Amino acid sequence: MKGYDSFAGSIKSGGTTRRAAKMVLLNADHPDILEFIRCKAEEEKKAWALIDAGYNVGFNVAGGAYDSVQFQNANNSVRVSDAFMQAVDNDKKWETKAVVDGRVIDTYKARDLWHEIADATWICGDPGLQFDTTIQDWNVVPNTGRINATNPCSEFVFLDDTACNLLSLNLMKFQTEDGKFDVERYRHAIDICFTGQEIIVSNASYPTPAIAKNSEALRPLGLGYANLGALLMSMGLAYDSEEGGRFAGALTAIMTGRAFAQSARMAQVKGPFSEFAKNRQPMLRVMEKHRQAAHQLSTSPESAEVVDAARETWDEAVKLGRAHGYRNAQATVLAPTGTIGLMMDCDTTGIEPDLALVKYKKLVGGGLLKIVNTTVPAALRKLGYDELKVKEIVEYIDENDTIEGAPHLMDEHLKVFDCAFKPVNGARSIAPMGHVRMMAAVQPFISGSMSKTVNLPTEATVEDIQQTYMESWRLGLKCIAIYRDGCKRSQPLSTSLDKEKKATAPGEVEYRALRRKLPDERKAITHKFDIQGHEGYLTVGLFDDGTPGELFVTMAKEGSTISGLMDAFATQTSYALQFGVPLKFMVDKFSHMRFEPSGFTKNKEIPIAKSIVDYIFRWMASHFLPVEDQDEAGVVRREPAPAEPSSAPTRVADNARPAASQTELKVIAHPTTNGNGGSVQKIAFINTDAPACPDCGAITVRSGSCYKCLNCGATTGCS
Repeated sequence: MKGYDSFAGSIKSGGTTRRAAKMVLLNADHPDILEFIRCKAEEEKKAWALIDAGYNVGFNVAGGAYDSVQFQNANNSVRVSDAFMQAVDNDKKWETKAVVDGRVIDTYKARDLWHEIADATWICGDPGLQFDTTIQDWNVVPNTGRINATNPCSEFVFLDDTACNLLSLNLMKFQTEDGKFDVERYRHAIDICFTGQEIIVSNASYPTPAIAKNSEALRPLGLGYANLGALLMSMGLAYDSEEGGRFAGALTAIMTGRAFAQSARMAQVKGPFSEFAKNRQPMLRVMEKHRQAAHQLSTSPESAEVVDAARETWDEAVKLGRAHGYRNAQATVLAPTGTIGLMMDCDTTGIEPDLALVKYKKLVGGGLLKIVNTTVPAALRKLGYDELKVKEIVEYIDENDTIEGAPHLMDEHLKVFDCAFKPVNGARSIAPMGHVRMMAAVQPFISGSMSKTVNLPTEATVEDIQQTYMESWRLGLKCIAIYRDGCKRSQPLSTSLDKEKKATAPGEVEYRALRRKLPDERKAITHKFDIQGHEGYLTVGLFDDGTPGELFVTMAKEGSTISGLMDAFATQTSYALQFGVPLKFMVDKFSHMRFEPSGFTKNKEIPIAKSIVDYIFRWMASHFLPVEDQDEAGVVRREPAPAEPSSAPTRVADNARPAASQTELKVIAHPTTNGNGGSVQKIAFINTDAPACPDCGAITVRSGSCYKCLNCGATTGCS
């Protein structure tokens, strides 16, 4: 496991920045089960210790806390049978057995293993559970093979060495202007998309010959959807409600039934998948299970149309399948749709509810993206609020990060806006079992499973996790994963900007940034600059001690785009200075940023500027930082000048050099250097006017009459 985890960390998913993901499974009766359950939790504790020691908390940071521990490129799950779950339920013993000869190796109390699973999940979110007996019961090709595992997100539940072409529909696109769901447009889209997916199967390339062979023989597909949570909210339906589950189940039934009906029509023309004849009876049995589940859906005035359509669709799918067989062994899964969900302007991903009405996404390259739910106005209108009230409620959400306490909102409507996590300034969220109930409503209508996390609040207990896992099995789910908010010290989505959620312990001191405001009358320095013909003025307001406290940048015409951008940038810099961010840190970060306009200047200290931002911070370094820091920023030092008047600002040194800026400088260095600070700085300083590599983007170094990239070896055109 350690070896494959390291391989995955080296290869990465998507090429360079995103962590790889793989599912790692172990059966509950394997002799190593206890060690497997504990392994990731133990590594998580190591990461916590490294974070407390000052290592970077980010997942994708080289040399950071999570880069230094094992098993971070895998989702671990325990494969449990009904026999194991019954042993837990009845407090019986459980035996682990040798893989080869089946002899008993160890005997445990089933509930002891059960507690270990829940305890590890509480610590780090792993392991999840996969219910083997349920999975095999829904296997449409058992005569070809059993289902031993899933993909990393657990929605693709199929035979070994198979692949699945995914496609997700944005459910909000099928909502009419009056807020109803257009069933006929939905069916038509399913027909077109599923046909397109089937065409790709034989024209695709696959990573191994075995996967290519099985994909051709079984032709599994993965049609799915996204934005379910937003759709329900926009229709005034609570995610955790009987009506919400009924509507979601019916929509899913239509999708899978219509896909299999289309598969049967294609089988009539092209023939069924090659393994169908061998598996005809078990597959038709599973199709009948789907149809019966559709007819067991209860109905209501709000969902009558979609429930009736679900029943009709599955009647047709079974009838056509009995006549012609099916072209595809699998039709649907519910994928996570994380990145593509953002690209499709989805407020919610896959089957998930919204994490929060206002949330912050941590970006791979650093920084945060604030994401505000755009479905709330439609939901409020559906619930009968006029435009003025809608406007005031939405403004309240944007300002307070919660809808609780919003003006005009009636208490009985709050449940419609409940999200996965409790907002910082609120108290409501979807209960853990609300997630499980939604999964149970949808599971009978999915060929595979769904990528779905049951979100638990920070204060959830190990017992809460045990109960959630048990109910998931009883309700017929195939797979279940749990995430307790904050159990990872680094998580991609959060409901606030707070880095620490724990309360200050007795005797501890809580540190907060305090703003140091400038006096109403303050001294200032104004500097005129010219970058390749682009003129402007810098004005730096000074604290009483001569250190910079604010920045104004004036250039181009008032109201122009560049003027607005520089004004916003200067305001942000001013706040940073007043809240105590060291100028040295900002100089390290913003010096040598390269974008237009750039070029020669009239300032002998900064003869070439790579951008306006580069010029600003190198000029500030030349006026407010000590000599050694000026060198580091690439300032060309002048001859010693006469002593300045006593009113001139003093240059204040900041000895705390941030580790982040050191890392940036090392990136510029040749990969074979030993990491010595002096040599790294030398490379960075010599090449203040060097262009970026046209191939990889790294900063080049002068080589004869041109420039050479020490990162990839490319040159700028030397013969």
